[in-house]
Amino acid sequence: MKKLCLIVWAGLLGLVISGTLAHAGRGENRPERRAIVLAAFGTTVPEAQRALSQVEQRVRETFPGVEVRWGYTSRMVRSKLAGDGKLLDSPEMALARLMDEGFTHVAVLSLHTIPGREFHELAQNARLFQQMSGGFEKVVVALPLLSSREDQARVARAILRNVPSTRKPQDGVLLMGHGSGQHPSDAIYAALGQVLSELDPHVHVATVDGYPRLEDVLPRLEAARVRKVILMPLMAVAGDHARNDMAGSEPDSWKSVLQSKGYDCEVVLKGTAEYPEIVDVWLDHLRDAMEQFQYSPR
Repeated sequence: MKKLCLIVWAGLLGLVISGTLAHAGRGENRPERRAIVLAAFGTTVPEAQRALSQVEQRVRETFPGVEVRWGYTSRMVRSKLAGDGKLLDSPEMALARLMDEGFTHVAVLSLHTIPGREFHELAQNARLFQQMSGGFEKVVVALPLLSSREDQARVARAILRNVPSTRKPQDGVLLMGHGSGQHPSDAIYAALGQVLSELDPHVHVATVDGYPRLEDVLPRLEAARVRKVILMPLMAVAGDHARNDMAGSEPDSWKSVLQSKGYDCEVVLKGTAEYPEIVDVWLDHLRDAMEQFQYSPR
């Protein structure tokens, strides 16, 4: 039923938009106009928003002259920002605007961490836009951060290089991912945890909503006789989850739980989008997508 509603919605949107683009249907000689949509969950935290702005700057530097737009997948985030006078499009609305403006080739970069539910919904909707009459010539969705074993190895090495220099060899490092308990890609967090543990046995991954969870990691910390834990987000931005669920003062935050068990905690409020080496992984995925347009950045 949900899929049927989505198709109907897409069809209606296509009818509206194709009315303005009927003169520029496929098969006619339209000049190529390329664009990039940066798709992220979004954030209402100003400091975290600056991290996303840095990603945009890197994208513009890598693909000069290509139009760049944003699309936030979270309706809640968009609504809250709208209440503050900041209007952000969804990825679908960003695509609709680009179609209406006559762009022909669009690459959508998923700034999500894993190819979970949000990524697959994004990819499905993007494909529907390409199917619309008088629409885009081609829409390609670039993969999210952890989409291959090579991605995991690159991200793991980048994380270890950015652990605070205050860390001693016996200190633990705990990364907070979001998790996706209802999607098979949730297993990627455990896979990344294995890659990290092979590089450093005191580095662990846990998630808010998936597996492993904090309670799954606690026995490992205890067995290793760790006394200090450095908490770091495994999310694009250090938003609400990082500031509240990980580092907040409430009794159920990770920091509070660890401290109640006698661990010293150091908090790093820095999302993965703030590490240039990790942004490089996303950019490589975007290059792969843009190459499907036979485009090479200057």
